[in-house]
Amino acid sequence: MRKLQRYIAAQVWGSVMGVLLVIVSLDAIADLVDQLSQLKGDYTFLEALFYVVLYIPSSVCDYLPLAALVGCLIGLGLLANSSELVVMRAAGVSVRQLIWSVMRPVLLFIIVGALVGEYVSPYTDQYADSRRDLLQGHERALQSERGLWFREGSEYMHFNAVLPNGRLYGITRYKFADGGRLEQASFIRSAIYQGDHWVEQGGEITQFDAEDKVDREEFISRNWYTEISPSLLNVLVLDPDELPMQRLYAYANYQEKQNIDSSEYRLAFWQKALQPLATLSLVMIAISFIFGPLRQTTMGFRVFIGVIVGLVFQTSQKLFGPMSIIMGFSPMFAVLIPIAFCFAFGWLLIKRSQ
Repeated sequence: MRKLQRYIAAQVWGSVMGVLLVIVSLDAIADLVDQLSQLKGDYTFLEALFYVVLYIPSSVCDYLPLAALVGCLIGLGLLANSSELVVMRAAGVSVRQLIWSVMRPVLLFIIVGALVGEYVSPYTDQYADSRRDLLQGHERALQSERGLWFREGSEYMHFNAVLPNGRLYGITRYKFADGGRLEQASFIRSAIYQGDHWVEQGGEITQFDAEDKVDREEFISRNWYTEISPSLLNVLVLDPDELPMQRLYAYANYQEKQNIDSSEYRLAFWQKALQPLATLSLVMIAISFIFGPLRQTTMGFRVFIGVIVGLVFQTSQKLFGPMSIIMGFSPMFAVLIPIAFCFAFGWLLIKRSQ
């Protein structure tokens, strides 16, 4: 039985890996084409290529469930076309044993994907975005097309580039007095975090008094004491679906303590936390199709059905997620509904085929 399990695992593992490589490669090519329209300054073609490479770990995590679905359809389909599944069943191998033999290699992909999504892709994504913004230009106020806006009290700030190592580039700050009058505007070329404060390097400050007089001065270096920390900026600079689970959970709790709606970050947290179950549910669908309606179909039709099912699953998750935010029910249930449906539907098809 162990040899049989290893044989099935090798078939499934190779198919999933092949599908994942194809999908990620196509996504990388499309991303590179999109970056060509943003070439400017020191952001050259080679830098754009490096940007796309840095985003590959994130792409792997995003497409892993779809690759597992299509890969299992292909791997098991090859076994079904050669009648090997029929021989295994005739030899006394139960359906549950076959399901476990398929799930084992998928679990390895799930573990690796979870580790990459938690400890690799958030940092490569942020570094890629910050490096691109930095190369496109940060020597002028509000020069970055993206950047990050932030407010602290009566002061509004924009950062052209935020690096994950506690360094900022192109900092524009506007300080307003009571009544909304602009009191001070400044631009700082860079700043680095020093434990409990920032050290600003190379800046210009413009003071506006009540009599419309303007006073401008420059400085080489000065300390900036603020509640803003690199850990806070690292959360804000990325979209919720790009953050690791630990940051999502901590920031959602922080928002709730500040009486701020945290449903968007809660939804992203549960989508990441339950992605392993989502992948397994799609694998269950693939197994049920091979034992049921797709047993005697062509490989191309299986791939087509797998892509359609994967798209329907992703669409349903995108539908129930915002619905939970609008209607006010738990984001966890919004993520679990498509997963539970896939498990139930897959198990029903397997039962009917026996």
